[in-house]
Amino acid sequence: MAGILLVEDDPSVRAGLELALTRQGHSVTAYATGEEALDHVRSRRPEIAILDVMLPGIDGVEVCRRIRRLGPLPIILLTARGDDLDVVVGLEAGADDYVVKPVEPRVLDARIRAILRRLESATPDRLTFGDLVIDRGALKVSLAGKEIHLTPTELRLLLELVRHPGQVLNRRYLLRAVWDHTHVADSRLVDACVQRIRAKIEPAPADPVYIHTVRGFGYRFSPP
Repeated sequence: MAGILLVEDDPSVRAGLELALTRQGHSVTAYATGEEALDHVRSRRPEIAILDVMLPGIDGVEVCRRIRRLGPLPIILLTARGDDLDVVVGLEAGADDYVVKPVEPRVLDARIRAILRRLESATPDRLTFGDLVIDRGALKVSLAGKEIHLTPTELRLLLELVRHPGQVLNRRYLLRAVWDHTHVADSRLVDACVQRIRAKIEPAPADPVYIHTVRGFGYRFSPP
C-alpha cells in the first residue's frame, strides 16, 4: 500500500517490523543508520518515513530535521516509553506522529493508513484569506504570493481549522480529525503542529493573526 522508509538500529526490531509491514501490503526499505536513510531520501522518494529516535551517529530527531528540509515527507517517530522530551523535540523538528516502543505492528500500520487517508482526503478548492491562499486541489499554500511548504499533517490541520473560521476547536476534536487519535494525552501533537504552522504562515508567530489560542479550550482560525 505504501512505500515505507524504516530506520531502526536494533536488528531484531527492524526485521520484525519490516516483515509485519510487508505482510500488511507495504513496500519497506529498512536501514540501521540515519546516514543511509538520508541518502535514500535524496535518491528516491518514499511515501512515509518511520524513524527510531535513538540511532547511532545522526539520531532520529536530526534525521527528521534534515528530511524536513528536503520536502514534506510524512514522518513517524518510534520513541521509548516515557521519553516525553524525545516526543516534544521530535514534533518540534517536524514529525507528524509518534508511536511508543515496544511497537505493536497493528498500531503502526493504523497510523500509516491514517496518514495515507489524510493525503488522499483533500478536495479541489481554492481558499483565500487576505494574503493567505490555500489551494486544496494542488495541495499548496501561499502567503503574499510566496509558496509556503507545509507537511501533509500541517496542511491537514490548517484545512481543518479553515473549515471552521471563527469557531474554537478543542484539542480532542483536532486529534480525532487530523491524527485519528482519541487519547487526550496526545494533545502535544496539536500544539507542536500549530507552532510549526504559525512559524510558516504568521508574519509574527508570537502575535498570530490567523491561528489564535483560546486558553483552556483550543484554537480558532480568525483571518484578518
